[in-house]
Amino acid sequence: MPLLFGFSRMTRHNRWLIRYFAAGAALLIRSWMSTIRVRVATADGRIHPADPASGRFVYAFWHESLLAPLATRPKIRVLISQHTDGEVIAQICQRLGIGVIRGSTARGGSQALLEMIREAGESTHLGITPDGPRGPRRELKPGIIMVASQTGLPIVPVGVGFVRAWRFQSWDRFALPWLGSTVVGVLGEPTHVPRDLDRGGLSEWKQVVQNRLLELTELAEEWAARIRSGNNSEPPAIVPLAVQRRSA
Repeated sequence: MPLLFGFSRMTRHNRWLIRYFAAGAALLIRSWMSTIRVRVATADGRIHPADPASGRFVYAFWHESLLAPLATRPKIRVLISQHTDGEVIAQICQRLGIGVIRGSTARGGSQALLEMIREAGESTHLGITPDGPRGPRRELKPGIIMVASQTGLPIVPVGVGFVRAWRFQSWDRFALPWLGSTVVGVLGEPTHVPRDLDRGGLSEWKQVVQNRLLELTELAEEWAARIRSGNNSEPPAIVPLAVQRRSA
């Protein structure tokens, strides 16, 4: 979160301040997101986030929309970087009732990914922002493909659109929805990644999931724009990925 970067530098040698800041930030975020309206369209017709007891998923959404899932209070564990700003975000997430795994594909990633695989028996979903923690924006890193391949958990790509939001001048153009505004989510069908992929397989599935996430994000942003203009608030039609691949 862009607002936290400057604070994390200030607290690099005063880590006790992080606890107090995290408590205040969590309270503010909880109050703020409680005013947000959420509309969701799903390709599989299920209610998401699903009950983990009926099936667990790896939810994938871009880093810029990190606040959006908080409006649904999902039962989920998320991957947070080991940078100092990651410590602030991790403590905020924990105070919001969201499980945390520390690491990223850039730093400490191997340990974090292995932990995610070991924790596959937990009764929670996994959540990954596949372009985080430093970008490039909307470019998927292969870590999520490795997790899905090794755990057998299907990936549910989530496109997010904001009817009204402030955009920060950060690498991801982080979005802060207006108070009382609407956030829309367009969720693809669960995508099963084959086990034991080689380098070529990882690259192929990375492209498949990235393209799907970009497509769903475009649908979500178009939906949000229609709601904002008042022309048509009906959810978009989502063409299943299997149909697209057969017709390609």
